[in-house]
Amino acid sequence: MTHTTSYDVLIVGAGHAGAQAAVALRQRKYEGTIALLGDEPDHPYERPPLSKEYLSGDKPFERILIRPPAFWDERAITLLPGRRATHVDPIAKTVTLGDGSTIGYGSLVWGTGGSPRRLSCTGHALRGVHAVRNRADVDRMIAELPGVSRVVVIGGGYIGLEAAAVLNKLGKHVTVLEALDRVLARVAGEPLSRFFEAEHRAYGVDIRLEAKVACIEEHDGAASGVRLIDGEILACEMVIVGIGIEPAVGPLLAAGAEGDNGVLVDAFCRTSLPDVFAIGDCAAHANAYAGGAVIRLESVQNASDQANVVARTITGDPQPYHAVPWFWSSQYDLKLQTVGLSAGHDAVIIRGEPATRSFSLIYVKDDRIVALDCVNATRDYVQGRALIGLLAPTDHADLASPAIPLKETAARLQ
Repeated sequence: MTHTTSYDVLIVGAGHAGAQAAVALRQRKYEGTIALLGDEPDHPYERPPLSKEYLSGDKPFERILIRPPAFWDERAITLLPGRRATHVDPIAKTVTLGDGSTIGYGSLVWGTGGSPRRLSCTGHALRGVHAVRNRADVDRMIAELPGVSRVVVIGGGYIGLEAAAVLNKLGKHVTVLEALDRVLARVAGEPLSRFFEAEHRAYGVDIRLEAKVACIEEHDGAASGVRLIDGEILACEMVIVGIGIEPAVGPLLAAGAEGDNGVLVDAFCRTSLPDVFAIGDCAAHANAYAGGAVIRLESVQNASDQANVVARTITGDPQPYHAVPWFWSSQYDLKLQTVGLSAGHDAVIIRGEPATRSFSLIYVKDDRIVALDCVNATRDYVQGRALIGLLAPTDHADLASPAIPLKETAARLQ
């Protein structure tokens, strides 16, 4: 067995969650040794720009780094790039890597995110079929783009729509295939779905709803088209698959951690294994803004806030996680900002006119305001945070009128 190096805190996963955990520990004057282990060769970088500014070429890689390279040395944070954790021994408190070496830990922070869900049909691994999860994924796409005129995007979630907007801007003919009856069906109300469908179609994107994929067609080892179950073939040179992620928690579950779709954590982001925490996309937790349901939140907000919870716990000042979820998406000149969780809503209040391309949706569940989707309406987004959890008025007129600031309505409801 290779000699074991040990750190007081070993962080596995060098994305937003892992990087922020290391940063937060040093901000809280933690003096122990910290190592940040990631399976990519790069310094920690931001993920949301991958499907937007990085793919479009508007931001070079250096501008999406979470911190400048020198930062990590200056804070005595050891980076261990290009390494994958394959096994956790919670008794010996060691992590085994793919090369067979082991690393010991005092506390282990697991922030590995997830792997893109792959298609299971014939042709899913052909050249020209891509996911958008890390820099290498997008670099491969960028390298192929000069020879691409037609792109099929499978999945009408945020990643798929953001990529479609960028590729449309780059002059490609883009078709988006969504298996459900509307885009964004899992995360937004129907008015927002229909708005974004109309916007993409206005830019020339072909949006196909209730579209089921049979296989990827092949020519000379590369994708040449997508065959639908009705037999239609959509010719293309590139396929982008955006159908969600599988949380990367295999080693923790194998070590006995509780979980299934992600690893289960408590309010302090502790797993059922001693001195092992999990944060970010891979952490399943009971969320107050989801009515106490156990969920995973795939967002920068959740990654950063859970990282801060862990840093406080390790440094002796534990505070439970209770952050209001927020998300954002950029498509064309549209900035969507979301606060709260709209799942299970039973009423939607449209604030403003979607035709103006500046409006908000206010979601109500069991007579309480649970979320807002704000399109080119930053003031609503900022002020709407105060509405989350408040009893909605029976008369929705004030909420529906952009002339009445949401902070005034919030003050009256509190």
